[in-house]
Amino acid sequence: MVDKEKFYLVGVMGWPVMHSRSPMMHNYWMQQQGISGTYVFLEIKPGALEGALRALHPLGFSGCNLTIPHKLDAMKIVDEVDDTAKKIGAISCVIVKKDGTLLGTNNDWLGFIGNLKHQQPTWKADADPCTVIGAGGGGRAVVYGLLQEGAREIRLVNRTESKAEKIASDLGGGVTVYPWKERHSLLEGAATVVNVTNQGMVGEPALDINLDKLSPDALVADIIYTPLVSPFLAAASVRQNKTVNGLGMLLHQGPPAWKKWFGLEPIVTEELETMMVESISED
Repeated sequence: MVDKEKFYLVGVMGWPVMHSRSPMMHNYWMQQQGISGTYVFLEIKPGALEGALRALHPLGFSGCNLTIPHKLDAMKIVDEVDDTAKKIGAISCVIVKKDGTLLGTNNDWLGFIGNLKHQQPTWKADADPCTVIGAGGGGRAVVYGLLQEGAREIRLVNRTESKAEKIASDLGGGVTVYPWKERHSLLEGAATVVNVTNQGMVGEPALDINLDKLSPDALVADIIYTPLVSPFLAAASVRQNKTVNGLGMLLHQGPPAWKKWFGLEPIVTEELETMMVESISED
């Protein structure tokens, strides 16, 4: 239960982190839910994560989100890792328990699946093969989410093939790894195609992929939200494919975190989404 007399603290740890829209989102929910508190930027350099996480309890934090480059390192620091984070192999959310111990979980997959279902209500993971491009922390969460939703065939491709092989080994059947050079042909017959690399993000080169074999009925998604329309999504839109950007993934991973921190589930409103879109568009 939330104590109306208490001031609550949460935040996002990353390096860099000032580009994150998480504070805007969570502080909106503080007002929406009538909670006295704030969600802050926590710019933590690589190598300083353990001290930062251990400071959460004495500083009165309820928890925090983790972003690049801390999601993997946190696995070795927190006191308890739940089954979801163990399977994904990364932590996106830390909960500070009453006794000061730290629990790590991962809500990224819930954000990804929640976003797809919100944007495309008729989407089904088991419709036809899913092609996932990239095998970083985001890739692990996306593959896990697709499997949870019943995907029967996931074609996973990554520039460093061994990273993709590790995901296939950790997450079990249904995932087949392909060489990077075959990425173009892996679009043929796919019902869902997802870019989970950072290619196309502001400051990064566009994803190097040819869409000629992409089915016109395929849903094309990107976990990037800066820019809102990545070059990958722009190219798919020209072909008349339905597209989903990564902003909704950020929005929809928030409520599960709140449930663990405060026992409340805030609402993703149209007003909030518009605020986030306008903020990103101003950059």
